[in-house]
Amino acid sequence: MNDLLEKLDFRRYLRYGLFILVTLTAQNMVLGSLRIIGVCPLVLPAAAAAMGMFEGATFGPIFSLIMGLFADMAFIENKIFFTLLLPALSLASAFVSQFFINRRFFAFMGVSLIVLLITGTLQMLKTLAADAFSVDMISVTVVQALWSLPFSALTYFMPARWSRERIG
Repeated sequence: MNDLLEKLDFRRYLRYGLFILVTLTAQNMVLGSLRIIGVCPLVLPAAAAAMGMFEGATFGPIFSLIMGLFADMAFIENKIFFTLLLPALSLASAFVSQFFINRRFFAFMGVSLIVLLITGTLQMLKTLAADAFSVDMISVTVVQALWSLPFSALTYFMPARWSRERIG
């Protein structure tokens, strides 16, 4: 029975629950009002990448799925966009960090930039499917990714610290 409780590690679940809550709250209440050229930063893909890098291919996508569900509830224009996208990004970043890159800060920033560009491109394609595409959306995608990058750096530190504590 003790072994089962040690494997479940409720503190880890509570920490990531708090991380998800803080990230979603910051995204909706703080970052939504910080606009440059009409573009606000988006940190949810970078948070999903951080969870994937430090929690692996199992728990990273599970935590990202939970965050995606709540993100789709918060962004009324999305039906299941973040619910599908965030676990996929988390799984991809877990795979890349397991086999190709290290889990250091600058590698995370590179992965973060890539996942932000992927998210912006998919948002652009979703708009294209609705027949409302404009060439200006490419520049909006790039500006959003670059404007999100400094805020995405903040999503690295808590999962990295918790991963080091667990490995020990």
